[in-house]
Amino acid sequence: MAQFSRIETALKMKESGLVPVFYNADIDVCKNVVSACYKGGARIFEFTNRGDYAQEVFLELNQFVMKVMPDMIMGVGSVVDAVTAGLYIQLGANFIVSPILNEEMARVCNRRKILWSPGCGSVSEISRAEELGAEVVKIFPGAEVGGPRFVEMVKGPMPWTSIMPTGGVDATKESLSTWFKAGVWCVGMGSRLITKEMIKNKDYKAIEDNIRNVLEIIEWVKPKG
Repeated sequence: MAQFSRIETALKMKESGLVPVFYNADIDVCKNVVSACYKGGARIFEFTNRGDYAQEVFLELNQFVMKVMPDMIMGVGSVVDAVTAGLYIQLGANFIVSPILNEEMARVCNRRKILWSPGCGSVSEISRAEELGAEVVKIFPGAEVGGPRFVEMVKGPMPWTSIMPTGGVDATKESLSTWFKAGVWCVGMGSRLITKEMIKNKDYKAIEDNIRNVLEIIEWVKPKG
């Protein structure tokens, strides 16, 4: 059962500005990565549903997080159907992220008041997602959909829209400043935040430092008020 409501989750996304995105088949690696993110200041984390038995990895990871980091909001991404969404909700996911807009997933998540963030690539898709109850919409892949300019243009006629780009966000002041000035709610970051080299070298301190640095940049560049 989810420990955080969809409203709490949406507000934490905005407060933090950053949703680290990660998957590894090795549960120990996952535990170390989440711990490093937590030490760096992250309080929301997206485990991506990739690989065989990913749900088993998430179950153990989520139980670990609930015991040692109870204020970390754990969710699951790369979910593309309602059955998988329901499975992860049963395992305690606090939010579900998808690369696509699937209306059946909306119904499943809404029944349990779980934040559902569908992938959208047009204004029409964003509007439909909001009609279905999406509080935060994902644009994916962020750079290919249109980048910060796309966000800025959407926010013109639809200033109420909360957008989370994933893909095309770099861990630099220049990149983050451009996205937040365009009006994003938060950003999702995967391999550009938690690199393959860091994982290969088991350099969890570097992950912690990278998270802390990105959060500091976001706090500096995001609009105040």
